Amino acid sequence: MKNLPTHIAFIMDGNRRWAKRRGLNKMLGHKKGAEVLVDVIKYLNEIKEIKFASFFAFSTENWNREQAEIDALFEIIEDMFNAHEEELNNLDIKVRILGDITRFPVSLQEKLIKVQENTQNNSGLTVLMALNYGGKGDIVQAVNKLIKSGKSEISEVDISKSLLTYPAPDIDFLIRTSGEQRISNFMLYNLAYSEIYFPKYYWPSLSKKRLLRALKIYSNRNRRFGGN
Repeated sequence: MKNLPTHIAFIMDGNRRWAKRRGLNKMLGHKKGAEVLVDVIKYLNEIKEIKFASFFAFSTENWNREQAEIDALFEIIEDMFNAHEEELNNLDIKVRILGDITRFPVSLQEKLIKVQENTQNNSGLTVLMALNYGGKGDIVQAVNKLIKSGKSEISEVDISKSLLTYPAPDIDFLIRTSGEQRISNFMLYNLAYSEIYFPKYYWPSLSKKRLLRALKIYSNRNRRFGGN
């Protein structure tokens, strides 16, 4: 594959439906999804052309779910980092947390801050974990930041540099699993010219073979950015 994305992103959809199809509790779907997330990060870290990987883990709209599910999700996220923080660090992976985590349980906040601090000097794959994140909110906070700085005229570059995602470049390739064909308020500004792929399988079914197949699909596309 000659053409590979510098920045790949994932909307990890379908955990609950994956579990339901198998007659399992939906939280087992989320747990399996966390395992696949770690595997995907390790796969991508092996591909030198890919420098950034973003994952939509918890949106600002996910607060509308049942509280019991939200609490279990937070526990799964914390357990995931407890189990794999050292491994990710040893693999030279940098973890960045995007979004307002102040509403999260204190122990999860502390874990996320610790992981981010402990990996900040790593030079391998940069992983952006979107937690309590929304694309519209990111643009709004960027504009407000620029207004407060005294900017009288705001450019596209100004906004890009003020987003929570900065200094990550725009997303080259977005994959949303489960067959749903929407971007659900995820990194809207960064997706302007992204290639998008909507496979029908659910997130817990994403294997290394399927990931490589997706990358091959991307490599065969002709990105014109509005030109010929």
